[in-house]
Amino acid sequence: MQPKPILKGGTRILRPSEYEQLHEGAKTLDNRTLLDTLLLTGLRFTEARLFQRHLDWFDSRGFVHLPINATRKVKRRQRERWVKLSNKGTTVVPYFFKVRPLPTWKSWTEDLERWAGRAELDPTGLSPKSTRKSFESWLISTFPERTLEICLSMGHTQTTSLQHYVNMPFNSADKEGMKEYVHGWER
Repeated sequence: MQPKPILKGGTRILRPSEYEQLHEGAKTLDNRTLLDTLLLTGLRFTEARLFQRHLDWFDSRGFVHLPINATRKVKRRQRERWVKLSNKGTTVVPYFFKVRPLPTWKSWTEDLERWAGRAELDPTGLSPKSTRKSFESWLISTFPERTLEICLSMGHTQTTSLQHYVNMPFNSADKEGMKEYVHGWER
């Protein structure tokens, strides 16, 4: 029996094992690269679509630089942002520029639901926000002492992060599974 989905504001937060199921359901290298990049950068979907057209925003030392006005989020707190990447993120991002462009929000949502169906994963709450919220939750669960740094990288306030990403029902197997994805973020 699968564990109950973790939902925050109606959006699914994936456990590492659920992410791996979804990844398997994505099947093609293009789809998996897009999915991995959205997870490992923690970028908002609209930011990732814009980033895909700006290789110059990628710093191979482990960062994505979102310049002023790179995001159209109305309530944003930071004018520009440096998004810190894990080792795996730094490895995956260069391939993001070689695959097909990210589709529309609606098409991506449909893709996620289709891939979940293939992988026999409950699609409840899956949306383009799921990868971002999952990764921030994994980072805070793994590095609670770095919450402020995580918030700044993700473009959130500490209040937002504390309200949404702390105290997730992750067990020891979940936390062990996160290590592969977050390793190197702490450097």
